[in-house]
Amino acid sequence: MTSYRLPVAFKDGLTCPVQLEGELFDLVFKPLRDERFLGQARLDEFGAPCWPNEADLAPDAILDRLIGR
Repeated sequence: MTSYRLPVAFKDGLTCPVQLEGELFDLVFKPLRDERFLGQARLDEFGAPCWPNEADLAPDAILDRLIGR
């Protein structure tokens, strides 16, 4: 069973896995349900996690969720 967690690390030293399960319903994010595809995450030129199908996550939204803003 996949946990759909993406480990993230910010420049200030904050590290935490981000739970993505609730994000995998939109058409562009459905391929991330496949653990092999999820594992293809890379950082784009802005430091945002992205995948080969052009799905990406905004770093500021990740941080807001992690610190509860």
